[in-house]
Amino acid sequence: MNKEKMMQILQDTAYVRLTGTDAVLKAAKYIQAQCAEMGLNATLEPFAVALAKIKKAQLFADGIELPCKGYFLAGSGQVEAPLYYLRSMEDCNLAKCKGKIVLVDCYMDYWCYHDLLENGAVGFITYDGNPYYKDADIDQRELRPFVSGGVKIPGVHVNARTAVELARMGEPTVKIVLEQDEFMGEAHNVVLDMPGETDEYIVLSAHYDSIAISVGVYDNMSGAVGLLAMAEYFSKHPHRYGLRFVWTGAEEQGENGSKAYCAAHADELSKFVLNINLDMIGCIMGRFIACVTAEEGLVNYVKYMGLERGMPVHAYQDTYYSDSTSFADKGVPALSLARIAPNNTAPIHNRYDTMDIMKAEQMEADIAFITAFTDRMANAKCCPVGREIPDNVKEMLDYYYARKRKK
Repeated sequence: MNKEKMMQILQDTAYVRLTGTDAVLKAAKYIQAQCAEMGLNATLEPFAVALAKIKKAQLFADGIELPCKGYFLAGSGQVEAPLYYLRSMEDCNLAKCKGKIVLVDCYMDYWCYHDLLENGAVGFITYDGNPYYKDADIDQRELRPFVSGGVKIPGVHVNARTAVELARMGEPTVKIVLEQDEFMGEAHNVVLDMPGETDEYIVLSAHYDSIAISVGVYDNMSGAVGLLAMAEYFSKHPHRYGLRFVWTGAEEQGENGSKAYCAAHADELSKFVLNINLDMIGCIMGRFIACVTAEEGLVNYVKYMGLERGMPVHAYQDTYYSDSTSFADKGVPALSLARIAPNNTAPIHNRYDTMDIMKAEQMEADIAFITAFTDRMANAKCCPVGREIPDNVKEMLDYYYARKRKK
């Protein structure tokens, strides 16, 4: 796939692809059509996903209404209480949450939410953005079912500018009004199967959805384009191992697409020797990284190969906030490959993730390296990556999925 074709695909799909919308299904069908143009038969695999439609979301501070968006899946109702700004998660601060609507600096993850519940908070406010940006965009957040466990208190999300103003007010009386319909909807994975000489497979993944305020060129239609380019390459070149290409949906909602894929194909997982995940490549700025959720030997392998090809790779062993972690948690050795730029040069999850931060030549170089690495794995007499997930990595996965809490 040449540079012009890559850039054209990025341009064609530069629209918001929020899970549960017609737009994201349009993108899935577009990827399927791109495969068909190459003579490849990709299929759409639907899976269930929790969705919501906000009917009303309001935030008042001392009677003054402030702009906000209600949290999907945080239930319906209204609550009025003093505001408390939780500046850190120390016990002495958490103890002050009782009966308060709490403004937090952190992302609403499992432990943050349950700390609020256990300490008697009656509502929450999160924020994102930058108070010095011209825009005052507010992302659409959700209280993931995994996080809430079915116990819901109302929450809203605001722009950082509003959060600063709330903190400046001290402890105003705050009111949250939230009304929504919650339901089970449908999302899709796009799956392409390329059998090899053995019955074992390498799974290649990349998500194609975006958040509500981003067209997601860098995060992560770039990775989706990378998979298309690799599918074209391997359709014309031999590979001993079978290759399974999975363009995942609903990754931005907590890797739901890869989790659903692993659940639906549980009986095949023992045949998957490796997952190679692409999440954000081709950016003008930044270094190339390999986050390995597998044995330490793979870290060194990728480093050495990068040096051999004149493309240094920052490789390390850890979990990555993407679909590779879902596969690793089910016992499939995995790594995510990405070009990670500094936030001030290529921010994600906002309106600035556009074609402007991409470079065709960098896309081409990144995909060339990933393809060469995959080719080595796919044509190995025996995949060199150990099948057993090391104990230290299993512990990393326990922390990632909140089965354990770091002290």
